[in-house]
Amino acid sequence: MKFRVPVVTRLIRLKCVGLRLDRSGLNRRICHGGHGESTRRRVMEELSSLTVSQREQFLVENDVFGIYNYFDASDVSTQKYMMEIQRDKQLDYLMKGLRQLGPQFSSLDANRPWLCYWILHSIALLGETVDDELESNAIDFLGRCQGSEGGYGGGPGQLPHLATTYAAVNALVTLGGDKALSSINREKMSCFLRRMKDTSGGFRMHDMGEMDVRACYTAISVASILNIMDDELTQGLGDYILSCQTYEGGIGGEPGSEAHGGYTYCGLAAMILINEVDRLNLDSLMNWAVHRQGLEMGFQGRTNKLVDGCYTFWQAAPCVLLQRLYSTNDHDVHGSSHISEGTNEEHHAHDEDDLEDSDDDDDSDEDNDEDSVNGHRIHHTSTYINRRMQLVFDSLGLQRYVLLCSKIPDGGFRDKPRKPRDFYHTCYCLSGLSVAQHAWLKDEDTPPLTRDIMGGYSNLLEPVQLLHNIVMDQYNEAIEFFFKAA
Repeated sequence: MKFRVPVVTRLIRLKCVGLRLDRSGLNRRICHGGHGESTRRRVMEELSSLTVSQREQFLVENDVFGIYNYFDASDVSTQKYMMEIQRDKQLDYLMKGLRQLGPQFSSLDANRPWLCYWILHSIALLGETVDDELESNAIDFLGRCQGSEGGYGGGPGQLPHLATTYAAVNALVTLGGDKALSSINREKMSCFLRRMKDTSGGFRMHDMGEMDVRACYTAISVASILNIMDDELTQGLGDYILSCQTYEGGIGGEPGSEAHGGYTYCGLAAMILINEVDRLNLDSLMNWAVHRQGLEMGFQGRTNKLVDGCYTFWQAAPCVLLQRLYSTNDHDVHGSSHISEGTNEEHHAHDEDDLEDSDDDDDSDEDNDEDSVNGHRIHHTSTYINRRMQLVFDSLGLQRYVLLCSKIPDGGFRDKPRKPRDFYHTCYCLSGLSVAQHAWLKDEDTPPLTRDIMGGYSNLLEPVQLLHNIVMDQYNEAIEFFFKAA
């Protein structure tokens, strides 16, 4: 099927005129002749009436649909090559970044644990591990980022910060093994998280730092993984996150802010982890989230913004989480101890097990020691029902965008065409690609069907735990380790 560049205003009709715009939208030229001067003049007049945002949107659509048309017009061998994830080249790009970065990365000096997480998680998604030397070096470096009073800074000796704490913990969990996991000081981490707790119910990113939904999520994610969650950390948190849900349905960074994909993921995941997700307006949130998938088939982060490859995870993960939250017929919702699967064609769902009464069982503490941590189930992954479900977003279209428009053939992923690759987008494009591939699963142990994976099984990635964005095997290992450490 041939894709046509969509019309961005009622005036723009450029089916027969080849047009290119630069980033500012100021330089325009007709790419081929054969059209009258009046046609050219009319096109220029119409384009000059567009806003900067409209011109940017047109440019992206022109690039994306040009790629799609080229793909559809290509022979089978070319299509196969374009759709391949290129594992070897991806791994080569990632391994080089883990060993040494160029001077252009000096501006990210305060984000070094993030670089570790982005790269290590991407490698794990591809089903690979690092060698013993790299693993030891990573553990040693992250250990030097750990503050004397808990938490992790952006580098050795830097101020402990919740964002880099989350990144460091996720990186160490991704590495796995006793050495990596035991390097995290749980007692001091608990003190650090309490120090970041604000009287309003939210969390601050660092001592006397800003307070937002991102801080709330990173704190609760770390507490959940390390098995140090308690009532003191969760008190008032649901109220704060609820105050950040906007009239659109999504969640903003703080009360009064615009709904945003990253903050929506953080807010939703945190509410699930503290068992208060039913307090959100989930219908409104679902409506906002699914409408962020645009004509390009990728996701945008906010209303009327451009598509961006990183939202492949930030928006697709909430869509899948929300779908799995809807229960039997009345759209009643439960917390993380009972995440029921989403909907079928009639938007009804089915509960496999009824866990609500387990807390009232006199023997529950004794019988459920293997499954419970501080009163919560340790596996927030009971998210499958025994059948396929109708997705609320186009998972194949999303994979198409990532593989054709975000992937760099020589390794790495990018925001969109014309943008450079980077480790951040590589991490979240791969994470979102995994979410899209596994979104159809009816149970955790069944691999996706070939028809659900763009490019076939050679592109299949490891499944992620949706609430933490950690590969499932590493997540399960960490949960077991920290359960025993309690």
